[in-house]
Formats: sequence, C-alpha cells, structure tokens
Amino acid sequence: MTDISTEPDESDSAPASNPAPAPPDEDAIRLAEALLFASAGPVTARALSQVLPEDADADAVLAALAARYAGRGVEVVAAGGGVMFRTAPDLAPRLRKVVQVPRRLPRAAMETLAIVAYHQPVTRAEIEEIRGTSLSQQTLDSLLEAGLIAPRGRKESPGRPTLWATTPGFLAQFGLKDLRELPRREDLLVEPPSPADRAALAAGETPASDEPPAEAETESVAGEAASEPPVERSGLGS
Repeated sequence: MTDISTEPDESDSAPASNPAPAPPDEDAIRLAEALLFASAGPVTARALSQVLPEDADADAVLAALAARYAGRGVEVVAAGGGVMFRTAPDLAPRLRKVVQVPRRLPRAAMETLAIVAYHQPVTRAEIEEIRGTSLSQQTLDSLLEAGLIAPRGRKESPGRPTLWATTPGFLAQFGLKDLRELPRREDLLVEPPSPADRAALAAGETPASDEPPAEAETESVAGEAASEPPVERSGLGS
C-alpha cells in the first residue's frame, strides 16, 4: 500500500498577520510641523494628507507631532475641528506682560455671541427676545468681522429671516474641539446671595434659606467658558 504524505500543505497554513504600520518618518512630522506653523487656523488630518505621501497616515503623523510638543512651551492642541499650535496654558498669563492680546469684545457682543452659541441657529429677533433688548447692527458686524458667527440659511417663517450660528473660528478662539465642549448653562448660572444671607455668612452663621438657589442669567456664558484663551502662535512671532 502506497504511503500518503502527511506534510501540511502551504495553502492550508494560517495567513500571516499584517505587519504593524511603520511609525511616521521624520520628514512627515517636519512637514506637519511646518503646515501647522504656517496655517492661520486649525489644520485637519484631511488637509495634511494632501501634502503627505499617499501611504502616510495623517492622523498618526499629527499624533506623533503632538507627542513631541507635549510639555513644551508651545503645544499641539485640538480645536475647531483640527489641531493648532497654542502656548502652554500655564505660560499664557506670564506672556501677556509682553505680548499684545486682542481687545475683548464689548459686553453686548459677548452676550450676543453666548446666545448664538447656545441657541444656534437663531434669528436676530430671537436674539433680541432672549437678551430683552434690541441688537445693533454694529454689534452684529463686529462678530461677523471677527469671524465668530456666520449666516446659516434662513428660517421658514414670514420674512424668512437669516439664521445665525458660530463658526470654526469661534471654536478655535475659545479652544473647543466642538460645541459639545461648551459648559452647561446650568453650571454657569448662579444667584447672588440675599442681603440676609450675606450678613449670616459674614457672622459665620448658616444662611436662613434652605432652598437651592434659583438660576439667574449671566452676562456672558461664552466669556465665562473661556474669557482668556491661551496666546496663539501668531501672537508670538517667529
């Protein structure tokens, strides 16, 4: 009787596992670094992939760049749907002694911006109703010129008024990845203590009122969320 070979067939062997992707090379990381430095706004992985070789992983390159800058004076942070260079948060207050910081928006503009951020898309009439006062064209223009709000179509109502919403520039300005990172409004609303409560606290006593404080409007929820964003790369020079 003829013996039958029992050697395993190569075709029956388990397929070899795919090798782990190679880490980003130095040239790709340097290219990403240059793009972030030269860009006026956040850089997305998609934008970076346009200048990288076809086989390069843009997300991996950005992650490697962020790791390289971690803990340094300038860091790579996620904001506005992409990543950008920002000074380290702990250094920003000290830099303001010598770096010119853009002037803050007026109170009316900050109130308007906060309403748009939390109620978008919103019409001008709705903004005025929430604020309880009229909205000047100058205030609206200042937010438009700063690139913080933009029109987002029209409302299907009589007159078809313009709908307003925040922009990616708004997210970048306040260091937010997306609108879900806005602080909850209830976390920003605090009722000031009554005169009786203030007197009790000053005397070291417990306030008489046992009821939880009611919510009161703040003058600027957006300003409370991030009134002092870190100094950007463009403010430091090269």
